[in-house]
Amino acid sequence: MSKNKFEVCDRCKANNLETLIPKLKEVDPEAEIEVRCIRFCGIGRQKIVVLVNHLPVIGMTEDEVIDKVKEKING
Repeated sequence: MSKNKFEVCDRCKANNLETLIPKLKEVDPEAEIEVRCIRFCGIGRQKIVVLVNHLPVIGMTEDEVIDKVKEKING
């Protein structure tokens, strides 16, 4: 199975990387995590956005996003 990749933006106002990144690491400790602009600036002002294997996962809360990330990587 290939390694998962999570991409998060350090500029999106809704993202708190200090709490989001550890939660992503709990979901998949082996995943590559890249912090960069992911070009979801408009949505990222109010919602949390994570790219999971290049596909967007969006939610109003970190818990919602983490649940969606789990669904995405577990099929």
